Amino acid sequence: MIDHVGLPCVDPAASAEFWLRVFAPLGVREALRFPTPAGPVVGLAGPGGGPDLWCAPAEGHGSRPVHLALGAPTREAVDAVHAAALDAGAEVLHAPRVWPEYHEHYYAVFVRDADGNNVEAVCHRPPG
Repeated sequence: MIDHVGLPCVDPAASAEFWLRVFAPLGVREALRFPTPAGPVVGLAGPGGGPDLWCAPAEGHGSRPVHLALGAPTREAVDAVHAAALDAGAEVLHAPRVWPEYHEHYYAVFVRDADGNNVEAVCHRPPG
């Protein structure tokens, strides 16, 4: 069900360093890092896995939304989440599309939940 979690961080690089240092005994390692205008986004992984925990620049001050991604079995399921979000009147942050900066088959939609959190449905499989 849960694909990955994104933590809003004032200093993503420092936060990632904390996770890497403190949770190294559990096999936590840096899997991916890419720059953004607001600071780096750092993907952390456990032993043998892909990035499941992301340290990302926080949006504004005060309370910050959490990013939670749910795994979808197909791209059609991602599209169905998009349709259901529109039907529910939810704010769509990003309509379904491929996100090649993550990987070539990363297909996702991003919406805000009722509490303002950034919730994603993602399929990692190729089309078809």
